[in-house]
Amino acid sequence: MKYICKYSYLILASLIILLGILSGSFAKAEEKNEVVTLRLHQFLPSTSVIPQDAIKPWAENIEAQSNGQIRIELYPSMQLGGSPPQLFDQAKNGVVDIIWTVLGYTPGRFPKSEVFETPFMVSNAEASSMAFQTYVEQYAMDEFKDVKLIAVHTHGPGIFHTKNPINELDDLKNMKIRGGSRVINNMLSSLGAEPIGMPVPQVPEALSRGVIDGTTLPWEVTMALKISELVQNHTEFSGDRGLYTQTFALVMNKETYENLPEDLRNIIDENSGIKVAGAFGAAMDRADIVSRQYAQNLGNNIIVLDEEETNLWKEAAQKTIDQWIDNTPNGQELYEAAKNLVAKYSDGESSDK
Repeated sequence: MKYICKYSYLILASLIILLGILSGSFAKAEEKNEVVTLRLHQFLPSTSVIPQDAIKPWAENIEAQSNGQIRIELYPSMQLGGSPPQLFDQAKNGVVDIIWTVLGYTPGRFPKSEVFETPFMVSNAEASSMAFQTYVEQYAMDEFKDVKLIAVHTHGPGIFHTKNPINELDDLKNMKIRGGSRVINNMLSSLGAEPIGMPVPQVPEALSRGVIDGTTLPWEVTMALKISELVQNHTEFSGDRGLYTQTFALVMNKETYENLPEDLRNIIDENSGIKVAGAFGAAMDRADIVSRQYAQNLGNNIIVLDEEETNLWKEAAQKTIDQWIDNTPNGQELYEAAKNLVAKYSDGESSDK
């Protein structure tokens, strides 16, 4: 009887150990398949072009490729608090996991990246975004050392949307015009306007209250902000380079990225870089066409300055380019590199390559 009890005890102990091993294995399996939830924060309404046609498909691709192990929650319109200029630090400090923002909302923080905002630098958004991504990877990664960079991009050619028409450079004199970054505001000053800096969500109210006489924006965002209902004049430029652009970034908290399992990090990496930059730019190009047509259908006044007049604007805006070059280490080299990359991608190199 004594031996039977001892034998039974050994069997019981073995079963307990075996169950412990199995439960540990199950726990590891569950841990391996645990869903990672990432919060993505940005400043535009969810129905705007980039949130709807770029960020949402990007997030869905990652969720599908990870078989649901990564879940991305989208928070538009600053729903998690703070203001647009605080977004980059929200990702850097781990307040949220991923953000999309305008780099120019934090003046002076991305000086080398600012070159893409200089006057008459960019072409369409897709080509310029791919050029910008390549430029950052080659010359400006130090500006993103505190985060995991997913992609940068630009919008299409920026133009004027004003209460009174701008038919020539002198018409801009003393107009209060919204600008979205310090480079753009410097350009507006050199062109004779009075620049008023503000994030894009504040523009409709500023126009309605008469705080500004007009705004610089690409066509793309005007439908979401109802700009074409608030002003009836829009001024574009001749040639294959737009007056200006703004620069954007999609970035991730570095610790969040590094703590992911290798297979999930690989999925993030596969959805980063030049293809993402090009896709975000292409979404903006498509929306430029739609929003311009919408303003045209409203009967708004769309002015296209001829080549001679456009050249006068280029001459006046050269001061802004010179200032950027003089105030930036290796400024001339970086400026030429950016111009060459825009030319390279504008000549037909697509994001599929």
